[in-house]
Amino acid sequence: MIKALLIIIWLFSFSCFSADYTFAFVPQQSANKLAKNWQPILDYLNDKTGDHYTFKTAKDIPTFEARVLQQEYDVAYMNPYHFVVFNERAGYQAIAKQRDKMIKGIIVVKKGAGITDLSQLQGETLAFPAPAAFAASILPRGELMKQGIEFTPKYVSSHDSVYLNVSRGFAKAGGGVMRTFNNADPKIKSQLDILWTTRGYTPHAFAVKKVMPEDARQRLVDALLSLELTGEGIRLLEAVNFKGIMAASNEDWQDIKALELEALVGK
Repeated sequence: MIKALLIIIWLFSFSCFSADYTFAFVPQQSANKLAKNWQPILDYLNDKTGDHYTFKTAKDIPTFEARVLQQEYDVAYMNPYHFVVFNERAGYQAIAKQRDKMIKGIIVVKKGAGITDLSQLQGETLAFPAPAAFAASILPRGELMKQGIEFTPKYVSSHDSVYLNVSRGFAKAGGGVMRTFNNADPKIKSQLDILWTTRGYTPHAFAVKKVMPEDARQRLVDALLSLELTGEGIRLLEAVNFKGIMAASNEDWQDIKALELEALVGK
């Protein structure tokens, strides 16, 4: 009787300290693919933290941006430029980032198209996920503009759509990042070549709303960092092409702030 009472008290106290949170992912890929890869990780986090994280994304990157600006998500996985913007405008705080990895943007072309230099893209239609997609759009467009190459941008909502558009010849080239390219449909990936690659920058941020309680924030950080410590966690990370996750702070994105990218967004 006493043992049963103690269990009830423990369960009640545990529930008092747990909470429900939304965890959103920038829609670099389709919602189905994101959910397939990230929901098992959220299940792991739910188990480790005792809190409940619900998977969220958006139909496209601009919609995701609008929702983050309105602080609709408790936790969000966002690109480096997004973090710099939404840290300033919406108060999101960085808690973690991919370990031992820098984000690199790429420009892809259709295999066998005979394109070997950026200058060959002069006057062409090029596919990008969205104006504010950092490494897949802002950096490639910046390089093309720097070289005086004129082009027509075609925004197609996701990285996967970029790769599909280029593989089918709907765009002469397109912007992406190494992680999503490596995780793309093998049939589509096999039809593409990487024409150009950026230098590395601080990767995407795991960020939380400023009002998220410190104890819940710490439970989440501890759980994210623990993923690489078990066989199960390593398998979950491999699905998203991560080797591990490390703690982070707002100051880690100074390299992005230094680029002063606002002039390129929306062009």
